[in-house]
Amino acid sequence: MYAIGIIAAMMAALAYGMSTVFRALGARRVAVAEREGGAPAPSETDSAPSMSSTMSTLTDPAFILGTVMVVVGFAGGALAARFLPLFLAQSIVSANLVVTALAGTFLLNITLHTRDWVAIWMVVLSLCMLGISSSPHTDDHATDTFHWVLLGVAIGIGALGLFGVYRFGKYAAFFGGFAGGLQFGVIAIAVRVLDGVAPFEPVTLLTDPAAWAIAVAGASGFFVQTVALQVGAVNGVTAVLVVGETAGPSIIGVLFLGDHAQPGLGWMAVAGFIGAVIGAILVAYYGSGDPDHFGEAPEELGGWRRGRADPE
Repeated sequence: MYAIGIIAAMMAALAYGMSTVFRALGARRVAVAEREGGAPAPSETDSAPSMSSTMSTLTDPAFILGTVMVVVGFAGGALAARFLPLFLAQSIVSANLVVTALAGTFLLNITLHTRDWVAIWMVVLSLCMLGISSSPHTDDHATDTFHWVLLGVAIGIGALGLFGVYRFGKYAAFFGGFAGGLQFGVIAIAVRVLDGVAPFEPVTLLTDPAAWAIAVAGASGFFVQTVALQVGAVNGVTAVLVVGETAGPSIIGVLFLGDHAQPGLGWMAVAGFIGAVIGAILVAYYGSGDPDHFGEAPEELGGWRRGRADPE
């Protein structure tokens, strides 16, 4: 089961990474189509997209393909959450950041500099440390109160996320990405403790508050991430999403679900986890500019300080 969990988590990382790129491609195509149709560009103080543009993005063929891959990623992530410690499962799934960055260079014409590669490899090596140090033993049981709290948290984060992506202006992409990540983290925790799975009992499954938490978190997390991809750079949005979906479940797993490292390798697990989060934050920092839907932004400078070259 441990090996199945590892394979499932890797499948989820690949599917989620490609999904993000295809959905970002859909957002770009809608933005270009709207400009060609004479729609005004969002102002600097009000960068939130209109609801109609979000709906148009949801129906774009590239976005639909990305949505299908989200379903594949969810299936892989669910298996991983059942069979692996959450700090390992979510960290492997967070490697979708690397997939997004690499695929974005081909499909979105994003240039990666040395600093980006250093941050990406920091994430990869940190994930290797986590894999080596993690224990294969997990606990799937939680109290009824824990299940209800999960549902409440999903509703609360969903409401804040929907408010933030349309009200926080230039910070909407950061907030939407992080809120989406927290919701995906809620899904991982809920899948882990879900009742009625083994043995399969449909009534128990459908009446479990954790099942409703999955539905609420999945729908709202998907939507706020979509809006974030409309107004923010794909690598930056993905990086803060990764931090949200990795840190929360990992901490909850250790505190409440008995997740732990191999004896004597706790230091490696801590170092790997911190490295993965810091690496994701660095990718977010270096890739958190505005989305260049129209190919008009000056080329990004390649040094260790963020900035753009002066336009000629």
